[in-house]
Amino acid sequence: MSEQVLTARPALDLSPTVELSASMRLQRLGLNPTLLMGCAVMALVVLVALFAPLLTPYDPIAQALGEAFLPPGSAGHPLGTDNFGRDVMSRIIYSTRLDLQIGFISVLFPFFFGSLTGVLTGYLGGRVDTLFMRLVDVLMAFPFLILVIAIMSILGTGLTNLYIAVGVIGWIPYARITRGETLAARNFEYVQAAKTIGCSTTRIMGRHILPNVIAPALIYVFTGMVLAILTGATLSFLGLGPQPPTPEWGAMIAEGRQFLLLAWWMTTLPGLALLVVGVALSLIGDGLADRR
Repeated sequence: MSEQVLTARPALDLSPTVELSASMRLQRLGLNPTLLMGCAVMALVVLVALFAPLLTPYDPIAQALGEAFLPPGSAGHPLGTDNFGRDVMSRIIYSTRLDLQIGFISVLFPFFFGSLTGVLTGYLGGRVDTLFMRLVDVLMAFPFLILVIAIMSILGTGLTNLYIAVGVIGWIPYARITRGETLAARNFEYVQAAKTIGCSTTRIMGRHILPNVIAPALIYVFTGMVLAILTGATLSFLGLGPQPPTPEWGAMIAEGRQFLLLAWWMTTLPGLALLVVGVALSLIGDGLADRR
């Protein structure tokens, strides 16, 4: 019998040769490109707000009537000036402080109150839940902005009244979100086990249910911040928010609308700043929702 010579064949390379895109590499590392982009932009916006005195070459409310309507690119005024000769870049930067403050403070009370209310009504059920839902139905029958304007017309203008008006209405989405999550969570095994070992209702809601249903409400916080900033800008545009000469994006847009053909930058640039912040917060919310 002749000897058989066995030759080793090279192993087939079955590994994919497709080059991964940058977004796919980030996803493999557990990083969300949408979330990273939103966080990067918001970090830059927050830094601008924090270091506003160092970044602004002029007082945002100082008038120089001899330099009115200077276009962007003018010497000493990169973004131009308004009808009173005030530096537009300085006013936009200082407006960032105020509008971020409006967005942050306006969601604090609605988030905490709405989340606690949603857990309470969702877990207890019965008449408490029925009364809650009827109240929510009545409030949701009216547009959000109309109710805020109605409350502001009663309380008057100013930041404090703006926070009150938004807080009175803004808790509803958080309550509805956590209520829906609680209705499902109260039948889970860990809740039934807590009942079996004799945990009180307060402990079950606070230690077992709330930490497990709060994530969707936290994600909605960023949408709430966008809504609060847009509401503040709208009220300022209507003259119900911070009063002149306080720099605020909505007020700047309102001041420049009558000079739109003469000085387009007075309305366009504050509008772009509002757009950038809104998109950045929306990207963060979408990125967190994708990671959930």
